[in-house]
Amino acid sequence: MTERPGEDEPVRTEADVPQDEGPGLRASIEAILLVVDEPVAEITLAQLLDRPRREVAATLRELAEEYTGQGRGFDLREVAGGWRFYTRDVCAPVVERFVTDGQQARLTQAALETLAVVAYRQPVSRARVSAVRGVNSDGVMRTLTLRGLIEDAGQDPESQAHLYRTTGYFLERLGLRDLDELPDLAPYLPDDLPDDIIEEK
Repeated sequence: MTERPGEDEPVRTEADVPQDEGPGLRASIEAILLVVDEPVAEITLAQLLDRPRREVAATLRELAEEYTGQGRGFDLREVAGGWRFYTRDVCAPVVERFVTDGQQARLTQAALETLAVVAYRQPVSRARVSAVRGVNSDGVMRTLTLRGLIEDAGQDPESQAHLYRTTGYFLERLGLRDLDELPDLAPYLPDDLPDDIIEEK
């Protein structure tokens, strides 16, 4: 049984990692942080990547400084006991304009899929939406929130994950009086679809 690296072990650099061990530490950290819904703690990353916590912590800070020094449109922040990518503050107006200028435009296929999952499973977490779709839906959820189609519905009492639901504007756009008027999905679902994927209203 392979022992997990301890805090006192020497720090390995990217050059010390053989190519057949897979991606380097920096690449692995970046890949994980690109798909998370919530900030990830250093200890979690260290355990997942089987590397000393101090090495992971040092790499996270190096990446954060590198992104800032290069003037990237995103930065890596330590918040709420973990790390996550965020749009850089100076780019916020551009991002907001990109999202909101298309208010009257048709929703993308990804947005429609995500909106359908929220509508039929609400209140639902971003992680659950991503699990149903089989792909990270964090960015699409933010877009739907900015467009006023979904909103925060509090936190799950067990997991503490943020929950989302559709808005009155969603009903207005679809011409519905309430969620009970959502169409029955059964005729459109494949016979072998797991029962827990879509909960009929």
